[in-house]
Amino acid sequence: MLFGPFVPSHAADPAWQGAAFEGDHAALQKLADAGARVVRVYREQDAWVLDAAQALGLKVVMGIWLGHPRHGFNYADPMQVAAQEARVRDFVQRHRSHPALLAWGVGNEVETGVAEPLPLWREINRLAGIVKSLDPKHPTLMVVADNSDDWLRPLADCCHQVDLLGLNLYGGSIFNLPARLKALGIAKPVLVSELGPLGQWQAGRKPWGAPVELTSTQKADFFRDALAFVAGQPQIVAAHPFLWGEKQEQTATWHSLLADGRLTAMTDAIATAWGRPPQHAAPRIAGIGIAADEFAPGAEVSAGVDATAAEGSPLDTEWTVRAEATDLRVGGDIEAVPPRIEVNVLHADARSVRFIAPATPGAYRLFITLRDRHGKVATANLPFRVR
Repeated sequence: MLFGPFVPSHAADPAWQGAAFEGDHAALQKLADAGARVVRVYREQDAWVLDAAQALGLKVVMGIWLGHPRHGFNYADPMQVAAQEARVRDFVQRHRSHPALLAWGVGNEVETGVAEPLPLWREINRLAGIVKSLDPKHPTLMVVADNSDDWLRPLADCCHQVDLLGLNLYGGSIFNLPARLKALGIAKPVLVSELGPLGQWQAGRKPWGAPVELTSTQKADFFRDALAFVAGQPQIVAAHPFLWGEKQEQTATWHSLLADGRLTAMTDAIATAWGRPPQHAAPRIAGIGIAADEFAPGAEVSAGVDATAAEGSPLDTEWTVRAEATDLRVGGDIEAVPPRIEVNVLHADARSVRFIAPATPGAYRLFITLRDRHGKVATANLPFRVR
């Protein structure tokens, strides 16, 4: 167990290898088949995962959801704070003896949207102490967003009731994390509680503001390199890829490791890092392109994809146009899926498509979904504008 005093020479622990999870029983089965040993969930309604994980031989980092100020929770209101504490106590007492329980995740990015996070982190520390008093057998984890060095610096001296620091990291920041922890004086073991490639807030943008998403192949290469790096870092307990399941956040594919419930090159890379290389590799995308960024209403649009199946067999390609997402939230809050736009398709095959641009000016995306004969999927999309 990686709680108690931290030993700097201790290597990353394969017993903690796993992923952040939001999905159903079928997705959880796929996670176990990929070689995961741990599943991280976020909130009390995910408690069903404890029994399901036990049946699959998995352990669970069980999330305890704490109120967020941006959602209206007032940490200056004693009644709200007391009610939340009572809920935490009840939940821990009901589940502390579950054999699948590995650790408690006390809150997730509670500080999002707050100018000064330290008072919130102190309250999380207090609640973590209560959790430890009720269940001294399982370590506590607090999860914060990696906003900047100045943001994280107070954590060097804060929160002694928290056994592991959870950090949600995206893009190349994982490769700088060990040096940053040392410079900030943060000595406790760290679980990268969300690991993802370039987030939509980090990505390059089209002139009208649409962020450019990596292909599933580019994301897979990131996970391959990032997990290999983490394996050699003594202070990092593990890194949990985000998200084993599917979730609309900017797009339906941006953070989803599965596509239509199916495995991808990203899940291949993760499974390989966990010692379970797949028998059949997912399709890989070498390149995508669209004739222009902007089109007149009713103009002809052409686009293409260069992709291959692992054994060279034919691919089935689905081309879908959707409006650009406008219901954009922060901190992973639920977003509405933008509508599918019906377009007049002039030609479509596995490698290319031609269609008539929508008549209504606005921002759109062309989604490309490729499936191989084994049911594995590759994904990409191309933003474009009509005006």
